[in-house]
Amino acid sequence: MSSKILEEVLAANATYVEGFGEKGQLALPPARRFAILTCMDARLDPAKYAGLSEGDAHVIRNAGGRATDDAIRSLVISHKLLGTLEWFVVHHTNCGMELFCDEIMSDLLEDNLTTASFDGKQWSNPNHGGGCAAGHFIKWHTIRTQNESVIQDVRQIREHPLVPRNIRIYGYIYDVTTGRINEVTTATEAGRAA
Repeated sequence: MSSKILEEVLAANATYVEGFGEKGQLALPPARRFAILTCMDARLDPAKYAGLSEGDAHVIRNAGGRATDDAIRSLVISHKLLGTLEWFVVHHTNCGMELFCDEIMSDLLEDNLTTASFDGKQWSNPNHGGGCAAGHFIKWHTIRTQNESVIQDVRQIREHPLVPRNIRIYGYIYDVTTGRINEVTTATEAGRAA
């Protein structure tokens, strides 16, 4: 039994394939030699807010756009094997990662694994039972304030022993109400190349 979403995705892919043209000839390294670490939030489209076409840049996404071990792993590969020389850390306003802390997430998961509800003030599970305590052993990388998190992430990347000093790292916050990316100057200063 096929889902409506699956059918829509496959139909969109078929249309995309029809106009694919020369894209199969794009080089493996990103043509513009930069990478963006940003949030997985569906309201953010890095191709649009950064003016990207296929083949231009690497885009690494996770919940909150945080500089986790895996994100840094991807950035290091992006530079070492594929030649990127500048990296952007782009968080955003109204991020869901600001709406909970590690303890809330872990407690919700321990109670139940289905999707939780948010009433604008607190999270709750509509069902109970069938949860798992494994969430208590994960760092969820929640966000207290956007400026602070961008600065933390740029510093985390800059101070990593596998990140060369000549990589320039910029810190920005995308405004979901205007589409503008606004620099966090303290973060960009922390990410200066040596």
